[in-house]
Amino acid sequence: MTNIWPWLSLAGLGAFHGVNPAMGWLFAVALGLHRQSARIVWLSLVPIALGHAASIAMVLLAVTAFGTILDLPNLQLAAASIILALAGYYAIFGHRHRARVGLRTGMAGLALWSFLMATSHGAGLMLVPAVLSLCLTNEAGIAGMGNSLPISLAAVGVHTGAMLAVIAVIALIVFSRLGLGALRSAWINFDRLWTLALGATGIILLIS
Repeated sequence: MTNIWPWLSLAGLGAFHGVNPAMGWLFAVALGLHRQSARIVWLSLVPIALGHAASIAMVLLAVTAFGTILDLPNLQLAAASIILALAGYYAIFGHRHRARVGLRTGMAGLALWSFLMATSHGAGLMLVPAVLSLCLTNEAGIAGMGNSLPISLAAVGVHTGAMLAVIAVIALIVFSRLGLGALRSAWINFDRLWTLALGATGIILLIS
């Protein structure tokens, strides 16, 4: 807990996830423009954040649970294998299978969409190295469910808070000043960046 770098990593990944339009800000802007309401943009941020937080919490709690029965090297190997397999799939086939929700969806539908998008993209898997460095020791594996569970939940909070802040800033700027049309001339291929980030996460787990 005294090491600040894992927490900065969690916040940095939250910012990275927030910048990625697939994680929600693009949907929030589209809903706001469709309904001609900045209030809808603000309201959309809540279910987007909740769905994302639920997805990464599910992954981190699974890692915590498996850490009680696996030693650290085997846990890292298993996590790295899953992450690299997902990165390889996206590198070959791309992000073709997306959760589709219409512009008439309610807040519950938006939360479900956010959960499915974060899960299918492996968002929670990117947090595994930082959380393992906080929860695990080489000698004893998981440092007890009583210790690792609060740390994992705190990691979810730090990550989601950073993501929500970035999404809010981008969504409101695009909604109030730029509009979706401006994005056509300033678009970044986040699918490739996301795949590279997943691959880097897997490699970090293998060599750490």
